Amino acid sequence: MTFAFAAAGTGGHLVPAIAVARELVRRGVSASDIVFFGGERLETTAVPEAGFELVRLDIRGLRRSLSLRNVGLPLMIRRAARTVKDNLNGRDRGVLTAFGGYVTIPAGLGASSAGYPIVIHEQNAVPGLANRVATRRAARTLVAFPATVPRLIGAELTGNPLTEPIATYDPNLRNDAIAGYGLDSERTVLGVFGGSQGAVALNEQVVGFAGRILDSGYAILHVTGPANHDAVAARATDNPRWVTVPYEGHMERFYAASDLVLSRAGALTISELTATGTPAVVVPLPAGRGYQGENASEMEAAGGCVIVDQDEVSALPDLLAELLADRERMKRMAVAAATVGRPTATATVADVVLEVANA
Repeated sequence: MTFAFAAAGTGGHLVPAIAVARELVRRGVSASDIVFFGGERLETTAVPEAGFELVRLDIRGLRRSLSLRNVGLPLMIRRAARTVKDNLNGRDRGVLTAFGGYVTIPAGLGASSAGYPIVIHEQNAVPGLANRVATRRAARTLVAFPATVPRLIGAELTGNPLTEPIATYDPNLRNDAIAGYGLDSERTVLGVFGGSQGAVALNEQVVGFAGRILDSGYAILHVTGPANHDAVAARATDNPRWVTVPYEGHMERFYAASDLVLSRAGALTISELTATGTPAVVVPLPAGRGYQGENASEMEAAGGCVIVDQDEVSALPDLLAELLADRERMKRMAVAAATVGRPTATATVADVVLEVANA
């Protein structure tokens, strides 16, 4: 039986897909029976490194503005769908699980033509165009946040699949994590994370107010993103309590070391914050119909985070200083964040994939 995955472009699509694929392997599915369909972005390294086959499709996303690049897109989709169909026809029939993004449409069309049932998973609170279209052909539609349930027909709330160290998070990692970063275990730590590629706007804000945080006796653990690291590290070099890293491949260490996190509100970030019970101040990316703000809405309503709009970031220094000084409030926020966490999402999604495959 073949377990096909459509996931491409960003970690937000790939991390959940790879997590589910690994869970299937843990349950006895052979890695050789798993195939990913993607394009030419992060998946070209992430999927092979995870030990799975990747079939590359010649496909790109729709430009929302008027663009000549959209003219050839229908033909490109048809060709990519044929590639998927031909590939799957050469395998034992199974199921395709699609995680949104530009690869979902051709993968869904090709899989449907090959007789494969389709499972859709939507990571964000506001569903993307590809998943809104693909759900029409789906056997099951799974979503990460309650706000998405009324937005997609037949949607089932599962949460976002997470890496095993996050799904089985152990807060007792703190001492080892602190030591690994070279931080002082007696100091309160502000963790800063703008996503796997970093967030320039957040980095600039932190550079501006870091002196105030450090002068108050706190430490900063700053995941800058690879492209931004040198510039931020140059400002942090004179203070050993401001630790910068370009990328963190083991985010459980970051959460364990951080007493409070300043971050964007990407779907996986919010899911990880709630799964690990980490209090946060989140600054949603002001794009895409405000989907990041909605990602954080459940966590905010529970009391686990504070949302600060991009145009109000001047309030960050006072807010962060207030929270860092109030350990009791941070503890209450941590408990509140955990109440809306869904650390079993990976197993739940794998259950559905196996049910559909064996139906």
